[in-house]
Amino acid sequence: MGRGGNRARQVRRWILRLLALGLAAVLCLWVISLYVEGRYVDRIIPRAEAPQKPVALVYGAGLAPGGVPSAVLAQRLDAAIDLYHSGKVDTLLLSGDNSDRFHDETRAMVRYVLDRGVPASAVQEDDAGLSTYDSSVRAHTVFGVREAVLVTQRFHLTRALYIANSVGIDAWGVAADEGRPRTRRYALRETFSRVLALGMVLAQAEPRYPSGRTLPSSR
Repeated sequence: MGRGGNRARQVRRWILRLLALGLAAVLCLWVISLYVEGRYVDRIIPRAEAPQKPVALVYGAGLAPGGVPSAVLAQRLDAAIDLYHSGKVDTLLLSGDNSDRFHDETRAMVRYVLDRGVPASAVQEDDAGLSTYDSSVRAHTVFGVREAVLVTQRFHLTRALYIANSVGIDAWGVAADEGRPRTRRYALRETFSRVLALGMVLAQAEPRYPSGRTLPSSR
C-alpha cells in the first residue's frame, strides 16, 4: 500500500509538472502573439485617411472555382483599387502564390484590377509571394519597396504590418473589411502565425525564392 501510494503521488507530481509546463507554453505563445499584434497596430488607418505612398502591397488569399479571386481576395483587391483611383498610391504590387501550375493566383489578381480600370503600367506582380513573410521580404528586396500601404483584412493586418516594418518597409495598413463586424474565425490560426512571424523576423529567414520577379519555372 505504501509503495503504491508513493507511485500515485509521483504520477500526480508529473501530471502537475506537465500541466504547469503546458500552461507556461500557452502563456508564452499568447504574450508573443499579443506583442506582434500590438507592435504596429497604430499604423492601421481608415482608407480615407491613408497616407500617400508609392505602392499598395496586396497579399494573395486564394482562388474560387473558375480561377477567379476568392471573396476574401476580391475584397482586398477592391480596397487596393479604391486606393489607386483616389490617388493614394501610384502602383499596386500584387503578391500571390503561383507555385502550382494550375493555381495562377497572381495572374487572376492582375486580370481583376485591369478589368476595373487600373492601367497595366500601374500594376506589378510577384508570383512568388508564397506567404505573408515571403511577400513582404520580396517586396523590399526584389521590388525595392521602401514605403507602402498594406491591404488585407483586419485579422491579418497586424501580422503583415509587423513583418513589413521589421524587414525595412515603412508600412501603413488599410483593412479591406473596414466597417464590417470583426470575426474571431481566424483567431487561433493568427496566434500561432504571429509567433512564427516573430521567429522568422528574428532569424532573418530567407523567402523560399529570394530573387527574381517570377518563379523560376513560371511562364
